[in-house]
Amino acid sequence: MAAAGMENGEVGGGRVPRPTNPMVTPLLTDLYQFSMAYAYWKAGKHLDRAVFDLYFRKNPFGGEFTIFGGLEECIRLIANFKLTEVEIRFLRSAMPTCEDGFFEYLISIDCSDVEVYAIPEGSVVFPKVPLMIIEGPVAVVQLLETPFLSLVNYASLVTTNAARHRHVAGKSKNLLEFGLRRAQGLDDIIDRTLTSSDGSNKCEDFVTLVQNWLARIKDASSLRGTFGETNLSELAAFTSYALAFPNSFLALVDTYDAAGIRLDSGDLAYLSIETRKFFRAIEEEFGFVGFGKMNITASNDLNEETIDALNKQGHEVDSFGIGTYLVTCYAQAALGCVFKLVEINKQPRIKLSEDVSIPCKKRCYRLYGKEGYPLVDIMTGEDEPGPKVGERLLCRHPFNESKRAYVVPQHVEELLKCYWPGTSSKLREELPSINEIRNRCIAHLDRMRADHMRRLNPTPYKVSVSAKLYDFIHFLWLNEAPVGELQ
Repeated sequence: MAAAGMENGEVGGGRVPRPTNPMVTPLLTDLYQFSMAYAYWKAGKHLDRAVFDLYFRKNPFGGEFTIFGGLEECIRLIANFKLTEVEIRFLRSAMPTCEDGFFEYLISIDCSDVEVYAIPEGSVVFPKVPLMIIEGPVAVVQLLETPFLSLVNYASLVTTNAARHRHVAGKSKNLLEFGLRRAQGLDDIIDRTLTSSDGSNKCEDFVTLVQNWLARIKDASSLRGTFGETNLSELAAFTSYALAFPNSFLALVDTYDAAGIRLDSGDLAYLSIETRKFFRAIEEEFGFVGFGKMNITASNDLNEETIDALNKQGHEVDSFGIGTYLVTCYAQAALGCVFKLVEINKQPRIKLSEDVSIPCKKRCYRLYGKEGYPLVDIMTGEDEPGPKVGERLLCRHPFNESKRAYVVPQHVEELLKCYWPGTSSKLREELPSINEIRNRCIAHLDRMRADHMRRLNPTPYKVSVSAKLYDFIHFLWLNEAPVGELQ
């Protein structure tokens, strides 16, 4: 079985995900999904080969980009997908009218015949383009809808949130994840917030520095009065902690006049500037080389807006501790991913509503221009020839006939990779480490045009379909849409 392969540590070569979270089981879903699976089984359609797209409709936080996260958790789920006897008994109690044969079918299934194609985790992604394509027996894939959406929605949202905070803070600043105590639950998915550099600040011979400081600080003429109201036991407490962690000491001083390393209240721009002056005065007075460049961290419910305001005011902060607004995604509650059937038994399917789905199994490409920036993402039918470097290509908006443009790509990147081949002969793409995901995210963001990335009124990135797929969408649309009758 697929699960056994994962436990042995090798599936198609390369790194495999950690064992699944015990909370993520096949029962982590809606009763609706099992009801649909029963309907398929009852009609004898449960083995029909179906293709579903997982995508989102709109970029979050008022921006024009999203970072894809959660893929590894999805692969972990399907690698260990197996209902237990206990879970089957629970389902029997929840679905008392279902036939015994259905539960016998459920206990036999796994995801060994499921195929998963996905954009690499950490990539910059855009609305309508499938983040994942899931193909397999329709009843099994139906059971994956809710857990996949749950895993991808939050991971992508919080990773995008972290990327936006990094962008506004700038590459030179350290970002510290302060959100664990404010998160809605303890789950390993929270490590998606850890996308920034660590905040340690190493200072030469710091132990000696602190010892000398204590011995000499009272005699410093230029700093006379600075410690006049400081309780020496409190100063000693800070010092003993610094001696215990000489390479990563960070003092929280919000209960004192500003003279420390982490500022957690007050006017952070002004206080950081005054603190820097103080550190430089100590360096000049005592000759402690590097003390003037000591790390200054700011915290206290920071978000994109406050960091942007600090940048405009001017400040001396080196590190930002971001908690509640990061881990809870305070500015937007959900990404709103959807899971739509696009093909069954090789027959395309389209959903006609306010949000029309794009039918059939697809291939997706990113086209780059002369300056190295991505110009447009394009979707084609599975059997269409892909775009070629230097060849003129018509890119069309999926639903607006007047929006179209020719592109001559200088580089073509195919977006979807096979991360779970099922029973096919395709090679399985290796899952990246968290550092590789982070590096991909940084590289993708660096390649984006500045106007797509700005906080206010960013330029929408173009998502298109090939001319052939455009014609097919509208042919299918007209054929499937009901025709009204006037009387």
